[in-house]
Amino acid sequence: MHDRTAGGGPALELLVHGVGGATPEEMLGDPRTTRVTGDATAAMHRRTDDVDAESRPEDYRGRPIPEAYCWSNLTSGNGSRALWLLLLPFMVVNLAHWMRPAARGHDRAIRLHGVLVRLVGLSLTVLFTAAACEVALDLTAWQCAGTPACAGNRSWLGFLTPDAAGGGGWWTAPGRRLALAALVPAALTGLLWYLSHRTWNAYESQQPLPGRPARAHLAADVPSGEVPYTVAALGRPGFWYGRRFVARLRAAHTAAGLLTVAAALSTAPARHDRAPGGAAAADLAGWMLQAAVGCAALWCVWVVCRRGRTESHIDHTLDRVLLRALPANALTLLACALLYAAWPRPGWVSGGRLPGDAAFAVLTLAQGLLVLALAAVALLLHRTAPDHRAALRGLAGPAVATLACALGGVMTGGVAQRVADWLDGPSTPGMGADPVIQPPVLLSWQASALPPLLLVLLLGAGWLARRTRELRREETARVLAEYPEARAEDVRARRIAGTRARAALTDRAPRILALTSAVTLLLGGIALAGSRLTAEVPGEAARGAPPVVEGAAQTVQALGSWLVGVGFLLFVTWGRRAYRDASARRTIGILWDVGTFWPRAAHPFAPPCYAERAVPDLAWRIDTWTRATGGRLVLSGHSQGSVLAAAAAWQLDAEVRKGVALLTYASPLERLYGRWFPAHFGPHVLRTLHDEVDCWRNLHRRTDPIGGPVQLPGVDAAPLRDPAAYARTARDPLPAPILGHSLYQADPAFAAERAALLARLAAAPGLPRQAAEAAGVTAARGGPPDTAA
Repeated sequence: MHDRTAGGGPALELLVHGVGGATPEEMLGDPRTTRVTGDATAAMHRRTDDVDAESRPEDYRGRPIPEAYCWSNLTSGNGSRALWLLLLPFMVVNLAHWMRPAARGHDRAIRLHGVLVRLVGLSLTVLFTAAACEVALDLTAWQCAGTPACAGNRSWLGFLTPDAAGGGGWWTAPGRRLALAALVPAALTGLLWYLSHRTWNAYESQQPLPGRPARAHLAADVPSGEVPYTVAALGRPGFWYGRRFVARLRAAHTAAGLLTVAAALSTAPARHDRAPGGAAAADLAGWMLQAAVGCAALWCVWVVCRRGRTESHIDHTLDRVLLRALPANALTLLACALLYAAWPRPGWVSGGRLPGDAAFAVLTLAQGLLVLALAAVALLLHRTAPDHRAALRGLAGPAVATLACALGGVMTGGVAQRVADWLDGPSTPGMGADPVIQPPVLLSWQASALPPLLLVLLLGAGWLARRTRELRREETARVLAEYPEARAEDVRARRIAGTRARAALTDRAPRILALTSAVTLLLGGIALAGSRLTAEVPGEAARGAPPVVEGAAQTVQALGSWLVGVGFLLFVTWGRRAYRDASARRTIGILWDVGTFWPRAAHPFAPPCYAERAVPDLAWRIDTWTRATGGRLVLSGHSQGSVLAAAAAWQLDAEVRKGVALLTYASPLERLYGRWFPAHFGPHVLRTLHDEVDCWRNLHRRTDPIGGPVQLPGVDAAPLRDPAAYARTARDPLPAPILGHSLYQADPAFAAERAALLARLAAAPGLPRQAAEAAGVTAARGGPPDTAA
């Protein structure tokens, strides 16, 4: 830490909670709190007695003014947040973008990495829309409504079902049934657009701290928007302001979804018109429509690939012509497809599967090729700046992208199979039944890959269990050395050692991810090849094979179908509970706390980035308070709050940052973020932060499964004892608990480290108080008090 002496002026401790959230009362240890600035979503709170603390500095000699930043509603919020469960694959692929390895030079490879991840994200949008088309157009409107045996028991399909002679009402024509059903996936695309636009206004439109010229080390923008290597990417002025970029991506993905519906809708009528006896004019119209859809799709791909994020400056520009023209063009083509499908075609009847189900195979192949190309680029980048701590040696991004594609396939395939089973009954193709409703063969093969995948995961879990036992034996020796009164046969000693061993499993997560993604990619390739070569579900394809092979094929197919059904029911149940129950939403919010820290860089329909609100909130508060008071400030972050604190510190002017101390505890900055996101939290980046703030201390425990040391000289304190006492003592007559990831502030070391940081801070960071007031910074509080409790 830098050698500075303390001076006068008030001192503020700005507390930032971690995942799962915390109330102001819990953070401040007082039932009476007041919101001093912010809103119901995210705000700064103080104890009611501390609201005017700056006017009474004599009352706070030797202790800081505590202030709590509560941001948990950014991820848990109201019941509509339950819909974010549908966006899980989009969130996962967005993480893959930020897992890029650290690299020096190779600007084109960096840009290519971003382009490839964005194309994977675009393929997921097409996959979700295609799955909705499969359910609405193929299974319901084409197969079930066109088959009296299926539609006879469903009165709501009666007006779509032709009679035994092939006649019926106006809507019974196959093309008109498809046109009506196409409104369902089109509405789903519209819902995704609405959710993205709504969160875009709430998150991406938050204004960063103004008046900050780009520092000398910032790289200039490049045409693709992918800025080359720099030591402090999170310090770029525009890093947390993705308004323009997300708007462009949203327009492209919305158009891609509508074009997918148009393509699915026009394929069957076009094939009918091209058959002998089809109308020449209709055939020409079909060719023109499909050519226009193809050109519009290329336009979407071009928009996705053309420009990346702008980070070196705050970009307020909006490409309004593009934002209107791209979705409007796709909507126009969809309207043309609706008219084309509804055009009269006497004698046309539906049968079998809807033409075009090969689209799922094309999508799967494209995703596999994109992931392999992404892996090649990641390896190239990793070799330019090798980091032995980076997860999977730079391949974490491709591995996570693989899981995103697999998750998207399981979710969409699960919905299609459940709807098919519901329409057709409980029969399973290849298991002795003759189904009326037949989903694409590839979906059955993909479901059949689930049992082998789970078997591999069970083997991995067995390896982890064995490794945990080995670590527990090693930790037992350390516990005996740390607590002299402990004995190896004590239950408490074994419990402490077991807690430490389980906490260490976090560092084995990359191996499990590598195993899962590799097996997923392999099984996905086998499913794709099997479905294309046999054109039958696994149980049927294995007929005539040796009994062992046939039995195995039928077993994995039955188990896969069952697992998909169970997973679908669990997903629906969890979503329904989250919609009604605030505590369940908070549980889901923990997942979003980790997954939505990063801006939307690969997929505009992903859950919004809460840090685009939280980081500017913190930066504004720190800047205005220090300039208004000339006081000292300790930025105190627990768990994920330490990541927000570091990001906010990077966004400050150098003169303000030099008056800020960092106190992090239970911090995943190096253990998780440094390993999984090396380009933005690698060793060189954390070292830069250490050099730019006045002082920084980090607290951690060996029993903590999330937090750990940051591996920087002078920053990490010695691991805190947990439990604080091994046996009962006069001071602790009851057994001391094993705290793990929580209650760091209860440890005496916390107060000691905070006091040491305050003593080392400069008295007046940034502008003098009088100069700040002259510049218009008028108050320490951001607005009139609003009592929260």
